Amino acid sequence: MMSAFSWPQNGMPPSVGSAGYKGAFGTKVTAREGSGAHQAEGSRHREGSKDMVGSALNQGVLEGDDAPGQSLYERLSQRMLDISGDRGVLKDVIREGAGDLVVPDASVLVKYSGYLEHMDRPFDSNYFRKTPRLMKLGEDITLWGMELGLLSMRRGELARFLFKPNYAYGTLGCPPLIPPNTTVLFEIELLDFLDSAESDKFCALSAEQQDQYPLQKVLKVAATEREFGNYLFRQNRFCDAKVRYKRALLLLRQRSAPSEEQHLVEAAKLPVLLNLSFTYLKLDLPTIALRYGEQALIIDQKNAKALFRCGQACLLLTEYQKARDFLVRAQKEQPFNHNINNELKKLASDYRDYVDKEKEMCQRMFARCGDGSTAGES
Repeated sequence: MMSAFSWPQNGMPPSVGSAGYKGAFGTKVTAREGSGAHQAEGSRHREGSKDMVGSALNQGVLEGDDAPGQSLYERLSQRMLDISGDRGVLKDVIREGAGDLVVPDASVLVKYSGYLEHMDRPFDSNYFRKTPRLMKLGEDITLWGMELGLLSMRRGELARFLFKPNYAYGTLGCPPLIPPNTTVLFEIELLDFLDSAESDKFCALSAEQQDQYPLQKVLKVAATEREFGNYLFRQNRFCDAKVRYKRALLLLRQRSAPSEEQHLVEAAKLPVLLNLSFTYLKLDLPTIALRYGEQALIIDQKNAKALFRCGQACLLLTEYQKARDFLVRAQKEQPFNHNINNELKKLASDYRDYVDKEKEMCQRMFARCGDGSTAGES
């Protein structure tokens, strides 16, 4: 995919397409979607959200700031921060974020809406999506201004940006939705970001090279891989999540730490093993789920989640006695945990069904044997 920082010589931004255009985050939007579906969904979301203020902006937020001959965006720009150095990208923070700034090449999880001046419905929005997708800076984001804007944000931040044409859709625009030489407004909420570049580079090193780095670096990269896995798991992409979890586990297993630091490695392994156990349950592979659950119990033999996962796996394997043993131990650790108590009820129900079926099968077998004996005597 063309980089957001390298435009063709004809001045056409990389988001332009013949049958429509790709939105600021690489999602293709047709003229019909931009003026209908996206606008309607974005409008419905905005009506139910106090934070999203695009429609309010165009309905008079700037009343009292009227200046003859100035457009709405020109008046708005006067109170915004210049983050590009040439006033091509302007920013207004609506809600402060926390933690570190987004790093270059990070993968970001955002919600956004894009507006044209004098329009209170977005021409592009992902607020209607239940789960936004994770997107990598420099690859999935097609607006230069968006890249710069995101690099100025922190987790949880909600901000409003104005992008001049050379940071947005260029001199030609994106007909029919974006006119030529158009300044656009975007409202962006940064839900989270992951430093994928650091993780990818570290994982590409050999085990010997990785050993040259301090333990904290290994723990950080493993945590990033696990966070990637968690994101993919929430998207129900269990096979992809499994790959990330296994990468994290491999990093931790390869690491040789001195005895005084080994507890840090074990503590980092535990949630990864629990996640792998849960993921394999979702993949309907209880034997592997049980194996990872038992490895977690080696680290913490009283861990309620590990006991619970092992109990779930044994139940799926119809190993009822083992399932009961694990679940009773889990219940001992967390007596009021609804999931554990419900699983014990399910176990009791499944076991009753199993016993009833066994009885019925035995009765049928004995009945057939009885019929054969009678027939032989006569």
